[in-house]
Amino acid sequence: MAEKNYSIDPWSSSNILEEDYDRLINKFGIERINDIMRERFKDHRFIRRKVIFGNRDLDEIYKAIDKDKKWAVMSGIKPSGPFHLGTMTTALEIVEFQSLGAKAYYCIADIESYEDNGIPYEEAESTAVDNLADILALGLDPENAYIYRQSEEPIVKDVCFKVSRLVTNNMLKAIYGKKTFGLYLAALVQCGDIILPQIMDGVQPTVVPVGIDQDPHIRLTRDLTRRYYKEKKVNGKIIQEDFFLPGATYHKLLPGLDGSEKMSKRNPNSYFTFNEPLESIEKKVRSAFTGGRKNMKMQKELGGEPQKCMIYKILTYFFEDDDQQLAEEFEQCIHGELMCGEHKRACVEKIIEYVKEHRKKKEKNIDKAREILNIN
Repeated sequence: MAEKNYSIDPWSSSNILEEDYDRLINKFGIERINDIMRERFKDHRFIRRKVIFGNRDLDEIYKAIDKDKKWAVMSGIKPSGPFHLGTMTTALEIVEFQSLGAKAYYCIADIESYEDNGIPYEEAESTAVDNLADILALGLDPENAYIYRQSEEPIVKDVCFKVSRLVTNNMLKAIYGKKTFGLYLAALVQCGDIILPQIMDGVQPTVVPVGIDQDPHIRLTRDLTRRYYKEKKVNGKIIQEDFFLPGATYHKLLPGLDGSEKMSKRNPNSYFTFNEPLESIEKKVRSAFTGGRKNMKMQKELGGEPQKCMIYKILTYFFEDDDQQLAEEFEQCIHGELMCGEHKRACVEKIIEYVKEHRKKKEKNIDKAREILNIN
């Protein structure tokens, strides 16, 4: 059998299968999250629950926390549609890191949404406000954050020009494959996003929470950062100050709710947004793919397979705060003591309650989001 091609694409990757992660870790030199690191970051839910499986230079963040030094978390969202389960993963990771002491840098990637989706900046504004209100409702503290639109931030566009002299077309093609030149430029703007914290607020370790499909951006930025420096004046003299290489954490990508390879707008049953009717959300969750057997008799005899179950996955990622409860449901499932219908009903109740509460918080943050983005 031919060996699988393990190249990954930030704009069109299909879902990564569970068995692919080890190969991707080895191919791209990603560090595994080990037990020591999980203990150090035990207050970060996604690290503790092994949703985050890999990292680059996360030790630098731990050192900064341990020595009470400043550090940053940087990520963002492409304003191409309402919040859904995929975008919520990264958003919650940012909130978790900020709660551990990071200043958050949150980018509205409207340049990328224009290049990738053809959405003009003006049309993206309402979506940007909606998206920002969502993450504010999730707990992002705007008082300890820098929130901006790519199209309005001169630093990230300036970096694009400065680092471009270090990049060739062949280099970008090797990393991303054959793309339009606009997407190549958008990738260089993202380099500006990732090193923005160190340009604005001084040299400091920075962590960028992403899915594995975004690793090409991390690798490109780290490579360019090795050759990029910041000049500053000390006692009347210009000195060069090396940046920290941007770090990253990598979370496992969620497959579609319906068991399809990935959540996709082309397949509405594979995901739900936080703006759609509650009845629609409930219907999709009740139809979600599970790790159950063909019938109740087999389920009781053989047990279920929670590692394959989308109900268990979305509870682990988002909707169950109690680690002990998750562990008990996992054991009950594999021992045939928990039936899929029962589990779905409980999950639906938690999700509907969560979404209702989220919408109340979001509504209170719409005006704040408009103010922050200077959009009327």
